[in-house]
Amino acid sequence: MEILILVGIFLVLIFLNIPVSFALLMISAVYVLLSDIPLLVISHVLTSSMDSFVLTAIPLFILTANLMDQGSVTDRIIDFCKDLVGHLRGGLAHVNVLASCIFAGMSGSVLADAAGLGIVEVKMMREGGYDDDFTCAITAASSIIGPIIPPSIAMVIYGSISRESVGKLFLGGFIPGLLIAVALMIQAFLYARKKNYPIVKRAPLKQIAYHFYRVFLPLLTPVIILGGITTGVFTPTEAAAVAAFYAFVLGKFVYRALSWKRCFKTFLATAMLTGVVVFIMGMAALWSWMLTNEGLARDLARVLPTLTTSPHVMLFLIVVVLLILGCFIEPLAIMIMILPVILPILQTYGISTLHFGVVMTLALMMGVLTPPFGECLFILSAITGVPVGRVTRATAPYLIGIGMVLFLIMYVPSLITWLPGLLMK
Repeated sequence: MEILILVGIFLVLIFLNIPVSFALLMISAVYVLLSDIPLLVISHVLTSSMDSFVLTAIPLFILTANLMDQGSVTDRIIDFCKDLVGHLRGGLAHVNVLASCIFAGMSGSVLADAAGLGIVEVKMMREGGYDDDFTCAITAASSIIGPIIPPSIAMVIYGSISRESVGKLFLGGFIPGLLIAVALMIQAFLYARKKNYPIVKRAPLKQIAYHFYRVFLPLLTPVIILGGITTGVFTPTEAAAVAAFYAFVLGKFVYRALSWKRCFKTFLATAMLTGVVVFIMGMAALWSWMLTNEGLARDLARVLPTLTTSPHVMLFLIVVVLLILGCFIEPLAIMIMILPVILPILQTYGISTLHFGVVMTLALMMGVLTPPFGECLFILSAITGVPVGRVTRATAPYLIGIGMVLFLIMYVPSLITWLPGLLMK
């Protein structure tokens, strides 16, 4: 009964707009005090939850994204994408999506895409004569490609908790990420045709070759990351370190866009964002420990099989819960909070942790596009000055295409497992 009361208090705190991490800390501390458990347990859970070599990859991937963003790489990506798809109906929207796919191979963060690349994309589309609603919607929707196409910070956390191979999770997200891009581009094309946006002339081959040459070295970043992991040359954490060093060399010595002052600001921004992520992880780990200590995972694993014996139905129910939670709580916090509860259920129903890892990541990332939490909605509102309500309404139709991809990968596991099975044994 105590745990149900605490869960109820937690939900009240969320609706009162208390930051999730602080709400988790408050509830966990109350639980420890009411249970006569030594307060030392809190510090032990916090330190043990962060004491992982795999998690070291998180600040390194954040640093890679920041260095690429500050090292004049973003503009090079945009120019190259304009040459490839800018001539299509609604060309700049397609550029927006394709640029997110390329940047996803360097960052692994939805916020890095929305806040970093998003500023450039919004300016580009506004100057191209696209309306603000369409600009906000396609920029917000395309940003969730970041954590799906490898590398992915969310998948690093999932792998550290589930003991699933991070390299396989990275490869598993590649095809779903491309499917999301295709779905968004189809919807953007239909909207652009309805609005009768103009079609620009196709870029000449010489221009395409020139811009490919300018972006060639940054494009090697995902190749280095995935190539090194799949061949066993280095671990995902070591891959993140190599990618960060490579981004630094490009920005500082090759493109000469990074002054030492800019480098310092980049490192400081990385440290601040890492601190936020790690703090959320620690608070969510306390909550997860609390639920596990109460035997909730064991009880659910015993009760749920009495509701349905179908793995497909159970997977659907879990995803629905994730989508609902994503509307209110930060995705990484949800993953750390409930994954220990879900893992025994997956084992009971024979659901692959590799398959579920990508499904869970996409389901949770949809939460950044849904109110009232919707981080990306607030970011795009801040960038453009468009009210959050308008951004939300404009983005809503694109959840249909993303949702169709989610449903597809839920029930066609080979879309996730085929590539890891092919490249990693």
